[in-house]
Amino acid sequence: MQIRIMIAEDERLAREELVYLLEQEADVEVLPCATNGRELLQLVEEYEPDVVFLDIKMPELEGDQAARMLAARKKRPLLVFSTAHEDYAVEAFKLNAVDYLLKPTEPQRLKETLQRLRKRLSETAPPSALPNPSKVAKMIIEDNNRLVVIDPSTVMYAVRDERVVQIWTESEVYTTRMTLQQLEEKLQAYPFFRTHKSYLVNLQYVSELQPWFNGAYNLILKGPNPVRLPVSRTAAKDLLKRLEG
Repeated sequence: MQIRIMIAEDERLAREELVYLLEQEADVEVLPCATNGRELLQLVEEYEPDVVFLDIKMPELEGDQAARMLAARKKRPLLVFSTAHEDYAVEAFKLNAVDYLLKPTEPQRLKETLQRLRKRLSETAPPSALPNPSKVAKMIIEDNNRLVVIDPSTVMYAVRDERVVQIWTESEVYTTRMTLQQLEEKLQAYPFFRTHKSYLVNLQYVSELQPWFNGAYNLILKGPNPVRLPVSRTAAKDLLKRLEG
């Protein structure tokens, strides 16, 4: 199960550090970040994250105020507070936060937080109603201001690029505000695989795997102009199993 996480942090270096650490986790998708409380509320409405990591002290609307507003939503995300001040811990847990992290974020401490989140999300996840999803002949996506009908089998790969996802087919490239997780759900009956945090690949197009470094690979897709895509170290083992059937 992919965990869709949004970060609300006004300090650029702290935000980038947390994004980097989260992107090392194979089952985490980092959504667009917010730099203040008001922007967070807008992005939550648009992307509906599973989890929000938020600083308590932010401009315009502070994190604890934003948390109270998120708690009023019908579909509310789990909260993890991140701050440089230890004395906000009690306030964080009053707001039913799953955890409370001190900045700078320690990688091992973050892993402990993610384990708590996985446990909470697994406890609340509904049972799958479609264990064997049927293939859809066509897929509709919103490409800018138009609706485009695509044959899923022609999608070679998709890549997340900041707040949009580019879908590369055999003949065209489409840009959509759909998240990579949402696209993956639409394509679950087809042989797609998340090779990297930002890449979803159609295994039917794979022609070669090239060892890279530190257990990672480069994946080569078929075509007149071969495409090289990254395979993260954490995804490599499962990818090899999928390709071997």
